[in-house]
Amino acid sequence: MEDFIMNQKKFLFLKSHEWVQFLDETTARIGISDFAQEELGDLVFINLPEVGDEVVAGEEFADVESVKAVSPVYSPVTGTIKAINEDLLDQPELVNSDAYAAWFIEVENIQEKLDLLTEEEYRNQLS
Repeated sequence: MEDFIMNQKKFLFLKSHEWVQFLDETTARIGISDFAQEELGDLVFINLPEVGDEVVAGEEFADVESVKAVSPVYSPVTGTIKAINEDLLDQPELVNSDAYAAWFIEVENIQEKLDLLTEEEYRNQLS
């Protein structure tokens, strides 16, 4: 990933409000933005995939249930799920407390990624 060095440890975004943080050239964590959790309200359930499952860039991999609605979560990358944040299964409200610490999945063997927005580009499209 040519832009890995430039974006290491920074958050990049999809227009659909998911974030991705690259841990190295082929591994990343994925979650939802602070804007998304605010819009959803109090999260009461998160349905996560299994370790070893494949995710495909642009396709749904999870859903979150709030007091307002059930919403899909889309993957910004294609790869294999290395880990899930099991804390979210019992405490989905962790996303409401800190959306950027409460990652959903860690993906390895990334082969493809969607066009991602910088934090500034993401904030600009919100207004």
